[in-house]
Amino acid sequence: MIPYNWLTAAAENIQQHIHLTPLTYDPKLEVYIKWENQQVTGSFKARGAFTKVLSLEKWEQAAGLLAASAGNHGQGVALAGKLVGAPVKIFVGETAPQIKIEAMQALGAEVVIVEGGYGEAEQAALDLAANSSATWISAYNDGTIIAGQGTIGLEIEQQLRAFPDFQMAASTWLVPTSGGGLLAGVGAAAAEINPRPQVVGVQADTNAFMYALFHHGSQDEVIELPTIADGLAGPVEPGSITIPVIKSYVDDIILVTEAEITAAIVYAWQEHGQRIEGAAAVSLAAILSGKITQKPIVAVVSGGNIQPEIFETILTETLLQKGC
Repeated sequence: MIPYNWLTAAAENIQQHIHLTPLTYDPKLEVYIKWENQQVTGSFKARGAFTKVLSLEKWEQAAGLLAASAGNHGQGVALAGKLVGAPVKIFVGETAPQIKIEAMQALGAEVVIVEGGYGEAEQAALDLAANSSATWISAYNDGTIIAGQGTIGLEIEQQLRAFPDFQMAASTWLVPTSGGGLLAGVGAAAAEINPRPQVVGVQADTNAFMYALFHHGSQDEVIELPTIADGLAGPVEPGSITIPVIKSYVDDIILVTEAEITAAIVYAWQEHGQRIEGAAAVSLAAILSGKITQKPIVAVVSGGNIQPEIFETILTETLLQKGC
């Protein structure tokens, strides 16, 4: 499993490189929201990337950093690589949002676009890693990465204590889920809290890979479909460390639809003025759709790197549907 001292060490090591993102209360939904869209690079992924890259030996950094990404992990690795002077190569699927590709390139990364989706990009990067001296930086299948993502859980616990009426024992923490690095990390942090909150992963039903692994032990029958939650797309690497960690620390994984995710993107903007991406919106989607009702609820909003024209289209279509 993931020792708690890994999380505290990660928090200390990366604190000067990341933001302490806000946790606010939404009285309309009665939910506490952790806004990781305000993180460095616009996503929680910077936490794990900095934790991993700073843990490497100098020769491992100099050999070059190699990763696969839906876009946010790649930005984190690129920024961390820039800090230590390491060359960075990121593999992405052809459906990766242009805004994320350009952000990785602006940070100095070489971006290789692979035909297919995230699964194909990850396999291509793994194949190269097996036949080169470059240092592989998984987006989730790495204990150090998980520890870095788990620093969110440490922050949430401390920030919740500023709300005197909050009842930790009865709370449910909702966490966006794909390969499971964030969910495993938050689960590891929550496991040390007494009384322990419930931890629930939320995934798009178009890419229910970790959901299938958690509930059925196999993702073989899952088909990857297009999704607005591009950051949650693609299968889980076979044998990923996140699978047993999640089964140990997490209470449930649930699914939300594309329409529910879109509604959550709109809600975050209209009610809070926050621009969030589809992958980040799934936790709010679970609440707005009534799939999670037991309160108090903590919702992790994991990032804000949505393609601008897609965001504008979502808002425009919503206004048209309402007759505005």
